[in-house]
Order: sequence, then structure tokens, then C-alpha cells
Amino acid sequence: MADPPPDAEALMLAGRLTLTPIDALTELTWKAQELAEKAGGRRVAIGLAGGPGTGKSTLAAELVAALNVAEPGSAALVPMDGFHMKHAKLEAMGQTDFKGAPHTFEGAEFVVFLGRLKAATEAVSGPGYSRKIEDTVDDAFTIASAVKVLVVEGNYLLLGDAPWDEVKPLLDFSAFIVVPREMVRARLMKRHGEEGLFTEERNRAHIERNDLPNYDRVMLSQDRADVVITLDVAQ
Repeated sequence: MADPPPDAEALMLAGRLTLTPIDALTELTWKAQELAEKAGGRRVAIGLAGGPGTGKSTLAAELVAALNVAEPGSAALVPMDGFHMKHAKLEAMGQTDFKGAPHTFEGAEFVVFLGRLKAATEAVSGPGYSRKIEDTVDDAFTIASAVKVLVVEGNYLLLGDAPWDEVKPLLDFSAFIVVPREMVRARLMKRHGEEGLFTEERNRAHIERNDLPNYDRVMLSQDRADVVITLDVAQ
């Protein structure tokens, strides 16, 4: 393993850091490698939490890629978004306007799945979420038996209420990712418009009614993280 980066001590202790995305990736890569090295063959899970639009999905994918460059096949991404309730279920519940809120996920199923992944010695497949159809997709990814590091990514990994409170004990290390609220609003407008499924008016209303309140709620869980990383980004 490479020498620890300059802020490694802050990652080993509870701390708050302001880092560029590149530096955040360097720090988290080192931390994941350190945990895997000390695990004695036990599979470890690194959690990246934060509100919608904070860039945690991108950072998580880059972390998996960096770990696999150093040791091919050693890391895999575990997205929480695959545990959205099916759109048809939300329609039946009358909750499509609140899609993405904590109660519109199969949170208990996600906890069970993550526990299974940590203990698995065989390949395990899991669900993903497609923005092209705005719905979940079964068997969207497979975690190979040789994977040592699970990079778990999602908004609600650190919420303190049930069933989400059962996620944190399954994480060997957790980082909470922060970017400013106004930047999140702009990013979400772009994200919701990419596939052309909805009008700009609908997207704006959904963000104000649902996404930004979810961001505010998630921000309250940041103190449960091992480290809070504010990303120094230009846009």
C-alpha cells in the first residue's frame, strides 16, 4: 500500500475536511486499502452518504475504479438506488410525487442485502436504478466472490431512524459528502432533464417539493459519519 496522504490522520479520526474531488478520491482510496489490508480476508464496506446531487455517486464509482487499478477485481459498487420501490407500487400508494424520499425505498430489504453481501463467499447480484425508465432494474450488477471492498453509495446510509439505522453498523467506514444547496438545485435540474421524460416545470416543482427537503433531511445525519468531506468544486 502507498504511503498515507497528508490528511490521512483526519480520515482515521472523526473529522471534517474540505477537499477537491481529486484529493477526496486519494484520501478515500488510501483509507479503503488500509481497511482491506487490516481485515484479514474479511470483506469490508465503505459507505459514501450525502444528499441528492452532491456527487457521491461519481466519487463512489471513481473510488471503485481506483481500487481496481491498484488491485484488479478487489472492489465493487453497491448502489442504494436499486432499492427504490417499483414505480407501479408507488403509483398504487399515491406516492409518485415523493419518489426518492426515504419512505419510498425498500430500506429493510437493502439492510438485508448489504448484510448478505458482507458475509457472502459466492457471487451475488443486486438491483440498480435506470434514469432512462425511472424505475428499478433487477440483476443490474454482480458482486464477484473475490471482491474485498464494497463501496456502498446512497442518500440514506446514515439516517438514524428505522430501518436505515441498521445500515451504519454494517459499514466499516463512512464518509458524508457535502456540496452547497444551491449547487445541488442546479445539478438536479440538469439530471432530471437529461432523458427528456418530464417538463422543466415538473422537474422544478419536484426538486422544490421533494429533492431539496430530502437534501435537508440527509444533512442532519452527517454527524453519524466517520468523516465529513465538503467538496471544493466549481460547479
